[in-house]
Amino acid sequence: MSVLNTVLTVVFIILSIVITVVILMQEGKSAGLGAIAGAADTYWGKNKGRSMEGMLVKLTRVGVLLFLVIAMVLNLGIW
Repeated sequence: MSVLNTVLTVVFIILSIVITVVILMQEGKSAGLGAIAGAADTYWGKNKGRSMEGMLVKLTRVGVLLFLVIAMVLNLGIW
């Protein structure tokens, strides 16, 4: 079972690096001065779920969920 613990630890470390990179690639949530003039209602603003930003948000959610599950499994200490 030590092999499984080692594999999960390596996946855990790689996943933490990937989550960090994905979060740093995302844009800030502040709209800035463009929201005052109404520039936030563009095509890309309305279809954020289909854009690169939407994909990064989904990838972050899945990555964090996997991170938490692996952290709990590693913390059980049964390996």
